[in-house]
Amino acid sequence: MTWFLPRLLIIVVVMAAGSVAGYMLGDRIRAPLLSALVGATCGAGAMVVIDTLRGMRLIRWLRGARARSAPRDTGLWGEIGSRVERSLRSLEKQCAQERTRLTQFLSAIEASPNGVILLDVGNHIDWCNAVAADHFGLDPQRDLRQRVTNLVRAPAFVAYLQEERFDEPVSFPGPRGDVTLSVLVRRYGEDLKIVLSQDVTVQERADAMRRDFVANVSHEIRTPLTVLNGFIETLDSLTLDESERRRLLELMKQQARRMDLLVADLLTLAKLEGSPRPEALNWFDLAELLERIEAEAKGLSLGRHKLVFSGLTGLQIAASDNEAFSAIINLTSNAVRYTPTGGAIEVAWRMRADGSAEVSVTDNGPGIAREHLPRVTERFYRVDSSRSRDTGGTGLGLSIVKHVMQRHGGELEVHSEPGRGSCFRLVFPPARTRRVGADRGTRPEADRSLGQLR
Repeated sequence: MTWFLPRLLIIVVVMAAGSVAGYMLGDRIRAPLLSALVGATCGAGAMVVIDTLRGMRLIRWLRGARARSAPRDTGLWGEIGSRVERSLRSLEKQCAQERTRLTQFLSAIEASPNGVILLDVGNHIDWCNAVAADHFGLDPQRDLRQRVTNLVRAPAFVAYLQEERFDEPVSFPGPRGDVTLSVLVRRYGEDLKIVLSQDVTVQERADAMRRDFVANVSHEIRTPLTVLNGFIETLDSLTLDESERRRLLELMKQQARRMDLLVADLLTLAKLEGSPRPEALNWFDLAELLERIEAEAKGLSLGRHKLVFSGLTGLQIAASDNEAFSAIINLTSNAVRYTPTGGAIEVAWRMRADGSAEVSVTDNGPGIAREHLPRVTERFYRVDSSRSRDTGGTGLGLSIVKHVMQRHGGELEVHSEPGRGSCFRLVFPPARTRRVGADRGTRPEADRSLGQLR
């Protein structure tokens, strides 16, 4: 209020000056009082005109972009302009801060792995992030203000919104049919809704695999148990001669060994999945490990196959030797089991150009059809279930191999054609591979064996 007294004084002075000027002019026309009143009125009018002009300047500033400062007048209009400008600048600052917070909030939602859709009271889309747009097949810009049930027509979702029972999520296939969505709706504000979507395809697939795994384990264990129970009942109820009794006992031993192998493989898988990843500290010579593999393979083949082991000397890998042995012996055992008598099997190891180490197991057996290749490492997946059981396989060997290679940062490569045999390659990364010693040759068998199997 510092402007009030000066302004009042100015008005009084202007009116007094106008009155005096009017009085002096009015004295000549013999109407001094009337002239004084007119002069005072003119002085007041001049003040009104000046105030009007200043007010118009302030109004023009308010109507414009307000990029410049408010008019710097003195008195009343100057203080009004200054206070209005401070209020506007403060409001603009608050709005900018709120916009920044909103942008950050929307960016956080945009970065969420879950889909988010904001609906108004009429279930029209106010906003959605890119994940939700991908889940529901929406356009984040074009579909704004559209009713969500006109765009997402899955019956389960439409019924879920109409019933308005949002205690539990609802699951249904995505619009392309390649994913399964779990959708949960929550209310907020004045009857507004937020739709949260999650791609549960992997989880659904994992649950299905878990159910299949339990079913397969139950089946694999129940089968030999049923056979054993049948043999036990036969021994208990019938009088058998010595040869028949020995035959039944041998069959019972085979079924018991089958269950023992299955349990051992299951325990191996459980250990691989539950133990920490091996560190790259335990270096060992690959050739020495493969000498043990060769002895095992010869014992399993019993001279029925041509076995060739060839590769570099001085090639070392950093791995769990037990796990590496398990992976390679599984591949070698499979080759021996599935390759007919008289067939050839080659186990070779070498260093690739990129510094990685490769162990390959190649056979000229029956091979695997192309449609089976993506699934051969699944647990209990069998290309030919009857043949697998006849050869004594548990259906877990390649799954163990895949887990071993994943734990060591490596890969399992499978190449096979029906009638032309199979080649399984274990590739260890360069960080787990090195060459030592002066000898950089190969084992003698290498020169005459490479390429013979194809």
